[in-house]
Amino acid sequence: MRHRSWSDARREALAILDAAGAAWVYIDEPKFQSSIWQAPDLMVEDLSARPWAYVRLHGRNAAQWWDHEAPEDRYNYLYANEELEPFVDIASAAEALGRKLYLYANNHYAGNAVANAAQIRARLGDPIQAPFPRTLVDHFPQLEGVIQVAGAGPSPPLLLEETDPD
Repeated sequence: MRHRSWSDARREALAILDAAGAAWVYIDEPKFQSSIWQAPDLMVEDLSARPWAYVRLHGRNAAQWWDHEAPEDRYNYLYANEELEPFVDIASAAEALGRKLYLYANNHYAGNAVANAAQIRARLGDPIQAPFPRTLVDHFPQLEGVIQVAGAGPSPPLLLEETDPD
């Protein structure tokens, strides 16, 4: 459902999806004339009417979307902090409404999705607790202070065995 004709007939498309127990997939990707029309405020509106929503972050690499040497070049994109803000807002709205949000970052081989997912989780107050290799922060400096680096800072909490209080 990436063609604009779906969003041009949005009400009818939503009725079909609702009848099937499915949800609209909000796709963040470069926008072209034929692209499906989507807006963050519509995502929140749909969350109000449905129990769950699905968002995919494909990146905004318009220069290599159609013209690329390797297929993975299309998705070679690292979102800037300000570009992630609408998705943080949508996730917060989903939580406030008691709805489930599935937010997927495209799995690019260079780790862009991992970096962006860690940024989103941290901004939602749910940072990833497992330590990452230092090389990830070396490659993505914006993760400094966002993720825990293996061998640096406090160790993860130990799980203690339950003991009998008597």
